[in-house]
Amino acid sequence: MANRVDWNPRHAVGNEILDAQHRDLLARCNALGDCLAAGGPDTDPEADRRFDLAFEELMALARAHFAAEEALLAARGFAGLDSLRNEVEEFNFLAAEIVTPANFDRQELQTFLSLWWAGHVAGTAGEHRDCLEGPPAA
Repeated sequence: MANRVDWNPRHAVGNEILDAQHRDLLARCNALGDCLAAGGPDTDPEADRRFDLAFEELMALARAHFAAEEALLAARGFAGLDSLRNEVEEFNFLAAEIVTPANFDRQELQTFLSLWWAGHVAGTAGEHRDCLEGPPAA
């Protein structure tokens, strides 16, 4: 059974770009779940192909999101920038080396990604909102 993650407006950071990316990342985790719900090769021969494509799209969006997030927060003098960079580095390592289609089945990938992104969105919302509400760093 797929993990569903829904956007919660209280996790908005107040930046249209980041909030849209967060919503899209969660929606893409749900899209992976939709592919799983469609069944495997026995019931829907295209489900695995759609999952793999959705997975690659999610990973591309993750890279774009991390770059945008870091740039916006750095421009505002975010005190937790090193922590954010460590989080991104950890995610990139996990996604490239460990939690991959070669090592885990699609259900496990969807579960990991859903939980990870839900944690990222909820866990950073307050800090990022506080930083993005203030004036840009001089």
